[in-house]
Amino acid sequence: MSAPPSGGGGALINEALTDDELRAVLVRLGPESERDAFGLVCRRWLRIQSSERRRLRARAGPDMLRRLAARFPGALELDLSQSPSRSFYPGVIDDDLDVIAGSFRNLRVLALQNCKGISDVGIAKLGDGLPSLQSLDVSRCIKLSDKGLKAVALGCQKLRQLHITGCRLITDNLLIALSKSCLQLEDLGAAGCNSITDAGISALADGCHHIKLLDLSKCNKVGDPGVCKIAEVSSSRLVSIKLSDCSKVGDKSIYSLAKCCRNLERLVIGGCRNISDASIQALALACSSSLRSLRMDWCLKITDTSLRSLLSNCKLLVAIDVGCCDQITDIAFQEGGGNDFQSELKVLKISSCVRLTVAGVSSVIKSFKALEYLDVRSCPQVTRESCEQAGVQFPSACKVNFYGSLLESDPSAERFF
Repeated sequence: MSAPPSGGGGALINEALTDDELRAVLVRLGPESERDAFGLVCRRWLRIQSSERRRLRARAGPDMLRRLAARFPGALELDLSQSPSRSFYPGVIDDDLDVIAGSFRNLRVLALQNCKGISDVGIAKLGDGLPSLQSLDVSRCIKLSDKGLKAVALGCQKLRQLHITGCRLITDNLLIALSKSCLQLEDLGAAGCNSITDAGISALADGCHHIKLLDLSKCNKVGDPGVCKIAEVSSSRLVSIKLSDCSKVGDKSIYSLAKCCRNLERLVIGGCRNISDASIQALALACSSSLRSLRMDWCLKITDTSLRSLLSNCKLLVAIDVGCCDQITDIAFQEGGGNDFQSELKVLKISSCVRLTVAGVSSVIKSFKALEYLDVRSCPQVTRESCEQAGVQFPSACKVNFYGSLLESDPSAERFF
């Protein structure tokens, strides 16, 4: 191999490439590690890499946030969420939100999960300083109330996603404010906000006509009137609704979803004990080409009729939970529920279905070839030993959960719900 020419005839890369050309190189890099390595070449490349950085995850502290804002002027997403099990005292406080509002003016996404040190005073500043904000997650920020988040609704009218899970001071007043200001809202997570009522949900539907994802789990004052209004207004746009432990939700809600929401993909109605077979059958027929995930554990009126209808009609169904539905028997799974297509079912939770036997489990294994997770905990007639004695052969790719507390969830299965 010949030696490279001497005498300085070749141009240096920093002299040959403009900033725009270097940015074009940067955007073509794949993994985050490659993009970070780009900034290690020299100060100029670090400056370009910093200007193109869009996502930041950091610890709290006004000084740190100011430095981040100066170094990464193009940042659009900022995550200051804290772990629910660990906290770094004092964590995120109102002073941090003041800096964010003043220094990250172009921010689109802000995550503040479990930041229990922030209050209405700090969150209201976001409404003044972040007019382009589209997504805000303040789940389990327990000091927040309507007052601070109404200021966000008023100032951040481009908001499309708002998660307020576990903010128990929130009432219908916030939903009314959202309906007047945030007309493009698509995703509202309000699980555990148990002061929200049907009146608030109806008001939300009056102004926010583009709701796609709605989580009202454990909002025990929400019932059929609110759900029916959301179903009617959101119509085919609604793809996911979670109503776990909403005890006032009954058949009227399910009939309304079946009638209006033909693109529904995910439904969670666990603990809604007034729901019966008739409405689930209507849903199975109406959403046969869209429904992918259904959780209806502790729906005590549900029988084999519902399960067979779902398994025989819903072609895209990948996950179903009928745990503690004690009227479910082996009949539900005979001949794969009667379907005339290859089932895509991956997750089946039938824990505490006390009438189920090994024969039913054998039918499950034969019918659902794509199954990856089977939960048979607390099924007294289905144990590892009884399955082995009956010669039931579980696929190697299928995880079978025989034991453990029903309070413990498996992440590999829960991600479907």
